[in-house]
Amino acid sequence: MSLKAVKYTFSLLLVLAAALGAYGCKKSENAGAENGGEIIYVGTNAEFPPFGYLENGTMTGFDIDLINEVAKTAGKKIEIKNMAFDGLLPALQVGKIDVIISGMTVTEERKKSVDFSDPYFVSKQAILINSDNDKIKSFEDLPKYNVGVVLGYTGDIIVTELGGSIVRYNGDSQAIVGLKGKKIDAVVIDSEPARNYVKYNEGLKMIETDLAEEEYAIAVTKKRPELLKDINDALRTLKENGGYDNLTKKYFGN
Repeated sequence: MSLKAVKYTFSLLLVLAAALGAYGCKKSENAGAENGGEIIYVGTNAEFPPFGYLENGTMTGFDIDLINEVAKTAGKKIEIKNMAFDGLLPALQVGKIDVIISGMTVTEERKKSVDFSDPYFVSKQAILINSDNDKIKSFEDLPKYNVGVVLGYTGDIIVTELGGSIVRYNGDSQAIVGLKGKKIDAVVIDSEPARNYVKYNEGLKMIETDLAEEEYAIAVTKKRPELLKDINDALRTLKENGGYDNLTKKYFGN
């Protein structure tokens, strides 16, 4: 083969390689659409057992299982991001995430900035204290003591209204450490997480109350009404086909 022929053949190979490379890139870019579309980014705070927590470094819990089942039912791909609770709403508002599931209570104030799905759980507030504490018996006693809350939780709002000395934490586990170390006298959190902490921490007891019955729901950016509809449809399906009941039995025994 002549030098000219070699050069010509080499040029053809380069053109072919470039064409194949461009095709490969285009194929990669469209892979998501061919396999079910975009990824929905879900924000949670995995410090809220049994709704969300880390087990051997992996996020698990009622909320995690539920949103995975919702995604499967709705035919969506999701990626779950673990964040500080007080950072979830800001992240949703600026578009870093599309959805929040984190034992989030529906409030009129939050409705101004996000849309909420149909409720998926009803909870109340509870007081956690050390077993040797016989002085705190109700919410009315709390203003006389140092009370731990998680920043942005319903307990934070309620205890702030009651007044007194408040210590704010970024997560439940930090508040529990403070309580067991007697740096604070009580912790106010939602009833199911409170029950879970008593179960796994010797020396703690829970005071149940009827205060602040609240509904948990999935928060969705206001820019995605079609996503909200898909989530509600999936929740309805899971409640009808027994999938939701299976999860409540798994985590709450009822």
